[in-house]
Amino acid sequence: MREIRPDLIKAHADTRFRSEYDYALFEYYRSAKVLAFLERAGVDVSGRILDAGCGGGGMPLSLAEHASLVVGIDPIDRFGQAGVTLGRERGLSNLQFAQADGMALPFTSGCFDLVLSHAVIEHVADAPLYLRECRRVMAAGGRMYLSTAPYLSFAGAHLPRLKVPVPLHLIAGRAVAFRTFQILARHAPWTLKEPAHENSFIRDARRGIDKFDDLLEKVRVTRLRAQIAAAHLRVVREELHVTSTVRKLPGPLARWIRDNPLTQDVLISNIEYVLAAA
Repeated sequence: MREIRPDLIKAHADTRFRSEYDYALFEYYRSAKVLAFLERAGVDVSGRILDAGCGGGGMPLSLAEHASLVVGIDPIDRFGQAGVTLGRERGLSNLQFAQADGMALPFTSGCFDLVLSHAVIEHVADAPLYLRECRRVMAAGGRMYLSTAPYLSFAGAHLPRLKVPVPLHLIAGRAVAFRTFQILARHAPWTLKEPAHENSFIRDARRGIDKFDDLLEKVRVTRLRAQIAAAHLRVVREELHVTSTVRKLPGPLARWIRDNPLTQDVLISNIEYVLAAA
């Protein structure tokens, strides 16, 4: 598997918003972490793979270096000048892209050995249907990789951060927080922590656009587990990654915060699963 290069991830993170091509490159280097997780979980990535929400195409590009076939789909054609171009530059003939809806996958049942869903389910209008469709196209003995974050955490909220670290979405609720960030981006961007080139609220405000809230599934750990089971999938591996603040706490306390339903949705920054057919 490819080596995780924090220096390259950081370098491309700093330039990822210049274009879809740059963002796809960032996805490509960041995907080494996903490949490492799959390797730890004993998941074979040499077969037929579907990326069911590929964005700019960087993740499928990475997988195509190992798999026999990789298909990346997204409801928006972001990969036209990104993933396709990168695949052509690297001479990859086993990489394909299609504009398609993850809730109505245009593939026959059981045709993929691995289905990948990396930071996608929170943007899906019908998460249970999406999971059932991913389950449907998995081959016998196949696996699914699923990553997301609880919507109450800073990472999962997909909102800017204030320079004064106030969890506005927890205090005022998501609707009020989202509208507040729209106003701040337009009239007081200096109050926001992220620089303008990394902040889609500021970019849209400068274009005179009211940003659309695309967080459609309000992910919670216990709710997601129930949705996985309802889709006739079973958990092969689950990793709940807490925030850096929690990781500094004594082990027993950190594990209690991670596993307690009262705290986990706020302090878990990422969830990773390997799933199989139930």
